[in-house]
Amino acid sequence: MNEIELRLARLRELMKREHLSAFIFPSTDAHQSEYVADHWRGREWISGFNGSAGTAVVTMKSAALWTDSRYFLAAEEQLEGTEYQLMRLKMEGTPTIAEWLGKELQNVQSPEVGLDGMVNSYNYVKDLIYSLRKLGGITLRTNLDPLEQIWENRPSLPANPVEIQPLEYAGETLASKVARIRKSLRELHADGMLVSALDDIAWALNLRGTDVHCNPVFVSYLLIESDKVSLFVDDNKLSPEVKQYLQDNQVSLYNYNKVEKCLESYSEYNILLDGDETSYYLWKAVKCQEIVAAGSPIPAMKAVKNKAEIEGYRSAMLKDGVAMVKFLKWLKPAVEAGGQTEISIDEKLTSLRAEQKLFRDISFDTIAGYAQHGAIVHYEATPETDVVLKPEGLILIDSGAQYQDGTTDITRTIALGAVSEEMKHIYTLVLKAHIQLELVKFPDGASGTQLDAVGRECMWREGYNFLHGTGHGVGSYLCVHEGPHQIRMEWMPTPLRAGMTLTDEPGLYLAGKFGVRIENTVLISDYMSTEFGKFLQIEPLTLCPIDTTPIDVDMLLPEEIDWLNAYHHSVYEKLSPFLDEEEKIWLENATKPIK
Repeated sequence: MNEIELRLARLRELMKREHLSAFIFPSTDAHQSEYVADHWRGREWISGFNGSAGTAVVTMKSAALWTDSRYFLAAEEQLEGTEYQLMRLKMEGTPTIAEWLGKELQNVQSPEVGLDGMVNSYNYVKDLIYSLRKLGGITLRTNLDPLEQIWENRPSLPANPVEIQPLEYAGETLASKVARIRKSLRELHADGMLVSALDDIAWALNLRGTDVHCNPVFVSYLLIESDKVSLFVDDNKLSPEVKQYLQDNQVSLYNYNKVEKCLESYSEYNILLDGDETSYYLWKAVKCQEIVAAGSPIPAMKAVKNKAEIEGYRSAMLKDGVAMVKFLKWLKPAVEAGGQTEISIDEKLTSLRAEQKLFRDISFDTIAGYAQHGAIVHYEATPETDVVLKPEGLILIDSGAQYQDGTTDITRTIALGAVSEEMKHIYTLVLKAHIQLELVKFPDGASGTQLDAVGRECMWREGYNFLHGTGHGVGSYLCVHEGPHQIRMEWMPTPLRAGMTLTDEPGLYLAGKFGVRIENTVLISDYMSTEFGKFLQIEPLTLCPIDTTPIDVDMLLPEEIDWLNAYHHSVYEKLSPFLDEEEKIWLENATKPIK
């Protein structure tokens, strides 16, 4: 019996004692985070699948795991040898969790399904209750965390120190942000709100932490009332300097685990709760007269970057571009010399970034996928999967860094030597999609869904597509994935505004062969105003050459060639002053115009 089978056996013993027919394990934590501290990695522990998105469901006789297209291939590999059935989200024929449970439990008398109401959002649980009732009267229990009993040596909650984000990088004081939040609450006729999202709390208070791998946040809750602000956080995380800073800004401190009691005794008439961010358990703990069920106003505020934050991005991109040039100059000769692997080049790139001023961490685990591994959208090399690189074919490298003045996210697909005609064709299609999105001009307030088709059209014309988003928001020394704005096929109504940062990252993936993705972090900026309104444009922030060797130039339109040459000219002009002579010569060659 392997480790996953042993864990499932322990879970089923507990389910039997608790009279449960099934249990649901999400990827989230008590704050509905995308990336979570080790303490909350229960879905990974019970299934063996370590992707950032997925839900595991276990019955007494079966198990299944739902995940999205980024992780289809990785999940197949990681679930192999277990009883888990892979459920591919958004693919025809894939049942919902409720539909699957309805079928699996159809012969069970009075079935009851369990989940931990503290790590599942109110909206998710509310919808699931309705769906399960409709599918045969299945009831849902929300007051049990089986991991507390069956996960031996479960990691404790993180207790890392919190630090102040200086105003020169934050660009707006804590007091100003709280005043703006309260103004938005008044417009929504709400007296206060509970903030559960960790990046929203870090942004609002101009504080950062290291509780979550690659994400500069700290585990806490924030309660904003009409005349009081309360932070729920473990006291040992806070230095005397941070405590004094919070006291100076009239922020009261309570222990992290006191949030439930404070909600029970909350004295204002009503409170705003975001059903997608607030856990079901805490929602039910509120005892005031009215709950204003509405989206938090903070993400939209956080998404539009101020002048200091934008300048911070530019500074971070310069540092990151220097590190990337040093890395790319080193890469091909190192591969030709032999002995380099996916893991070794990841370590080299991280070390070069770590040399840069204000470097704090990587912004996510590097994806370095050589050959067929490049077709696994969110591939992460392990000692078991690591391969030696050869001076041929393509390697996809998606990476980023956390600098105190900005967060970076960049993907380059590099030809390590000879490439096939098929590789050139796919690479050029992805490049065309990338450039077309960067060329787009659009009305202020257009949505990311409207822009998405601009990039994909050249692929669709040839019957190609990719299932992940074309772009996501990027935090300012915060989470590399930031909402609510996105560029993707699914309807995303959030209006796009000047000052928002996004990625532009189309890709194509041929399973078992190779993958291509090209990504810049970009800024939405003003373009022009006419009698038809205000128009916006996309400006690349990332500074790094795009490999021109795999390009089929005949496939590019004149405007696409002009954009690439202009971009490369900008890359050279901005990075060359920070390079030595050999690096300058390499960069000059890498950015020379194509015709």
